[in-house]
Amino acid sequence: MATGNAAVVAPHLLAEWSGKTDAPPLARSLRGARDRLTVRPASDAGWQHLKLASLGQLATEAVEEKGTAWPQPLVSHYARYFRDGNRTAYEGLVARRQQRLTRAVVMAAISQEADWLDEVIDGAYLLCEQSSWSWAAHDDVFTRAGDVVPDRTRPYLDLGAGEVVAQLAWLDLVLGDALDERAPGLRKRIRFETHERVIRPFLDRLDWHWLGLNGDVHNWNPWIHSNIIVAALLLVEDAQLQAQAVGRCIEGLDRFLASVPADGAIDEGFAYWWNGAGRALEGLALLEEATAGVLNPDLPIIRELVAFPHRMHLGGNWFLNVADGPARAQQGLPWDMLHRWAFRLGDSDAAAFAATFMDAAPDPDPRSGLGRVLTQLSSSTARLEPSKRAQLRLSWGTWLPSVQIMVARQTPGSTEGLTLAAKGGHNGEHHNHRDVGSVVVAVDGIPLLVDAGQPTYTAQTFGPDRYGIRAMQSGWHSVPAPFGLEQGTGQEFAATVLQAPTSEEPTLALGLGAAYGLDHPEQWIRTSLLNHKTGSVVIDDRWNLPSPPPEGTHDVDVTYLLAGTVRVGDDATATVTPVGIPTVSSTKGLHLRWKPATAVVLVDEWHLDDPLLSDIWGEKLTRLRFRMPYENHAAGVFTLTLEENS
Repeated sequence: MATGNAAVVAPHLLAEWSGKTDAPPLARSLRGARDRLTVRPASDAGWQHLKLASLGQLATEAVEEKGTAWPQPLVSHYARYFRDGNRTAYEGLVARRQQRLTRAVVMAAISQEADWLDEVIDGAYLLCEQSSWSWAAHDDVFTRAGDVVPDRTRPYLDLGAGEVVAQLAWLDLVLGDALDERAPGLRKRIRFETHERVIRPFLDRLDWHWLGLNGDVHNWNPWIHSNIIVAALLLVEDAQLQAQAVGRCIEGLDRFLASVPADGAIDEGFAYWWNGAGRALEGLALLEEATAGVLNPDLPIIRELVAFPHRMHLGGNWFLNVADGPARAQQGLPWDMLHRWAFRLGDSDAAAFAATFMDAAPDPDPRSGLGRVLTQLSSSTARLEPSKRAQLRLSWGTWLPSVQIMVARQTPGSTEGLTLAAKGGHNGEHHNHRDVGSVVVAVDGIPLLVDAGQPTYTAQTFGPDRYGIRAMQSGWHSVPAPFGLEQGTGQEFAATVLQAPTSEEPTLALGLGAAYGLDHPEQWIRTSLLNHKTGSVVIDDRWNLPSPPPEGTHDVDVTYLLAGTVRVGDDATATVTPVGIPTVSSTKGLHLRWKPATAVVLVDEWHLDDPLLSDIWGEKLTRLRFRMPYENHAAGVFTLTLEENS
């Protein structure tokens, strides 16, 4: 069973690079950095080997949109977040504008044609004219001044601003000389906006929450810092200022890596790994290139970070989703980045895993961002043909003690059969859902007992009413509900590990009492196990409860959330099949049986009208609430057994 070693402490960047990140030596190391990067200017001979036909959908969409009106985010779109909580009206238009610019840059670099260069010039200038590079949902203009119009004198440095400045930096690297010839003054404008909107606020202020100076380090930290590194390397020409900015980014990445537990687990889950840990890996690789290896990022924690994505794999495009993560891998993920790191580290399992997804989506995807697209096109990734490559060997189990996550497979090295994932943790995790004690069960890699995952973000998502959203509530996760209680919010509402899994015994026993504010963890014990002998998953709940609290009820429920088609029988059994889950053709399902058979089964259907949920699960999810008989309210046992049903 793959498991992180909690006793290993990774050295921090600043300790590993002692003396190399001070301003004078760093400035010397960065001298000539632009010429050492993998991504080369369009005048480089390497671009001549790329063909437009190899770009697939990117080229098709670029041709279709060229000459049409650019997406135009308006102040009314920006204001919607503050008026009615809608984020997508503004952010969607911004994303479409930047994806179009990414396509134009690639087409201009490969074709060397003037009309494509004009497309790039228009897109870059529109970004320079855009009043705010931040997303409305992050801007403090309303809370600070009551305004819904961006304040250009006080730019807000967030994820959106980082993405814009990095895009401008990459296009400047690739097309800089051509821009000077075609649109003199544009590069000067790009550098001015970069200094005013990003570099100056970054260096002048230390109150950005994403710096992690208060000890709370999350995925914004590496995402923004890695983008600022790009901007500083390519758009800051003053050597002292460049070294100052890069040095502060290194300090930020140091805080992020120091916050990662020794087992490499990311509490935000697989989906956020790509825009957290993955961004840190990109920033570290860029620093190594820029300094010709002076800043070598070979740290022990990186090996664990690289292993995390395949440890969370259920099968196909399905992954264990915790927190605000979808259950299916999003499109446009930079699998080539993961593959390069895995290959470098000699992690054949992680490399084979990443290569599988690279084979499935070989075309560059603008949704991943210009830097990732250019890196994919420019990298000579050391990747063998599938017939010669080491085959992916999924471990038959994973235990990550820092986040209390177990993944156990019925078939060693394969996604066939049953896969059980069980989670402890606490309710103060980043992007937290109240999911302490939750379980997911997949058949041949397709989850049927599920976690709903991430709905569309609105103002409510990260506001005081976050847990008014159904997807975040423990009542809609596969967890108990003693006295009808919701789990609490905060680190103190946590699980206690009573039995940790091993490769010989994939069993996770958790004390869940504290998650509901009960006096002792052992007042509710959940044991989740994969029984290889019987080919079954068993989830056993045992409780010994005090009197109901004033805010509770007299009911004791155990809840499970299911995807697909659910049929409840009359004999304490039920079946669930994947019929109704989009893109799934398998008919293999689960057979459920439970004891005591006298538990009352309440069936609730959640009809999905949010495309982020319905695109993954279909029209509905089904909740089964098993209500315990009266004689089992104070103390009792409820056991659910799940077996494959073909």
